[in-house]
Amino acid sequence: MKLSGGILAVLFLVRLCNPEVNDHVLQTSAADTLAVPALSTPDSLIVSKPLPTIHSVPTRFRRADGSAVKHPIYSVSSYRDCFPDLQEVHYPSARCYGVRPVQNREEAEQHKDKLVFVGANPYYKMDDAMNRSIPYLVPKASLLLHDIGRRFLDSLAIKGVPLHTIIVTSVLRTEEDVAKLRRINGNASEQSCHRFGTTFDISYNRFHTVSPPSGPERRTVRNDTLKYILSEVLRDIRAEERCYVKYEVKQSCFHITVR
Repeated sequence: MKLSGGILAVLFLVRLCNPEVNDHVLQTSAADTLAVPALSTPDSLIVSKPLPTIHSVPTRFRRADGSAVKHPIYSVSSYRDCFPDLQEVHYPSARCYGVRPVQNREEAEQHKDKLVFVGANPYYKMDDAMNRSIPYLVPKASLLLHDIGRRFLDSLAIKGVPLHTIIVTSVLRTEEDVAKLRRINGNASEQSCHRFGTTFDISYNRFHTVSPPSGPERRTVRNDTLKYILSEVLRDIRAEERCYVKYEVKQSCFHITVR
């Protein structure tokens, strides 16, 4: 399920102009324009609990006249050093907070009461090529993904960078998905944390550009610039002890597990 660039742009402008409008309202408005998810998903799984209110740009990020100050882009000192978390820490957390691994998509249907549908959200986009996982996460991981996407957009706004959203390349994998992936990717782990619905991958070399429904195209932004900003967001959320993050070189993604 996809959100058009126009819908994303409108929702983002509403959020900036009306900070009292919370995420639940935005998601509900977006859902009204979309078709029903491909999987038979009850409404209770679309939003598992009220999402946090989006705040306006803090006073410290504004000039005396109220206009926003463009803040510099720093990135992190080292991707490997800042995001070193290995399987040894991801796996126990995944087992603690996740669902029991399922054999196939049919069995996954039996766990719908424990999973949240994450296929449509104004703050991130599912990869068009994602065919080895299904868009479901446990509520704790769903909220983490939502917050990463939201904070990335906030960072773009205060740094004066045109609107883009992150791209999620992998979510929940069944045992059959893992087996198929291992046949084409020798580095894929048989004990993948993606099997528990606690783990997702975010691309760091591809981002989704969002342009207004009518008007000029947004100026081009280097992927490296967007990667720097995303790394700042992940560094801060990891420092809050909300997740483990591994910088994956061959897969060109940040591998993230909720904690």
